[in-house]
Amino acid sequence: LGASSGGARRWIDIGPLTLQPSEIIKLISVIYLAAWLSNAKDDSRRKNFIEGFVPFIAIFGLIGLLLLLERSTSSAVIILGSALTVYFVGGARGKYIITTVLIAALVVGLFVFMTPYRWNRIATYLNPSADSSGANYQINQSLFTIGSGGIFGVGYGNSASKKYLPERIGDAIFAIIAEEFGFVGSVTTIGLFFVLVGRGLMLARRIADPIGRLLLVGFSTVIGIQVFMHIGAVSGLIPLTGVPLPFVSYGGTALAVFMTMVGIMLNVSKNA
Repeated sequence: LGASSGGARRWIDIGPLTLQPSEIIKLISVIYLAAWLSNAKDDSRRKNFIEGFVPFIAIFGLIGLLLLLERSTSSAVIILGSALTVYFVGGARGKYIITTVLIAALVVGLFVFMTPYRWNRIATYLNPSADSSGANYQINQSLFTIGSGGIFGVGYGNSASKKYLPERIGDAIFAIIAEEFGFVGSVTTIGLFFVLVGRGLMLARRIADPIGRLLLVGFSTVIGIQVFMHIGAVSGLIPLTGVPLPFVSYGGTALAVFMTMVGIMLNVSKNA
């Protein structure tokens, strides 16, 4: 069923429509977990090992494993990170959270060690100056593009890096923003995302409805983690990974999912 691109099989072609299931799971997993925790008649799903922790680790362990097998490590990290946050805010025991983090780190570490392309990204991160025309080409070009913007940028539509920067409309779009709008535009973009995520978390503290609160926390966390991973990857803060910048990068599934998240957040803030 899957369509391959760039050595990965992360998409499903349905006629003229292409869907990316990992983006849809970011939405569904938060809704499911929020409903599962808030609909419990007692604290068993938060405090009990058999009725709470085992189902949680089984469901999200399966999701994470499928994503790792289809070479979508970044999506696995985003989904598990948001799930852990919702689980913690929902009242889960701290030892369950710590255990999940340790298991996830071990599994992801094994996948990184066993797959050459993931290991190459770690090596690239540790030594970005080596093999500048090969494995390090994208990150070096991203850094050059960001630096060439200066304080105010070269102007909208005037990017010279669009001719050679890989994934410029998707996984590296922030570098183009930095080039065309400069340091001021970059800080403004980061600030807008900070306000969006912060507003969602602030509203969550004020809402008494359990499922509404968990939805706000989950969606805000998904957006926040993905923004950090996108900007961090193109600026060399974290190893290079391919995630779109929410609301900005080209891609129909991701845009539809994030707009749906914001729509639900607005509905919760209005009615809860």
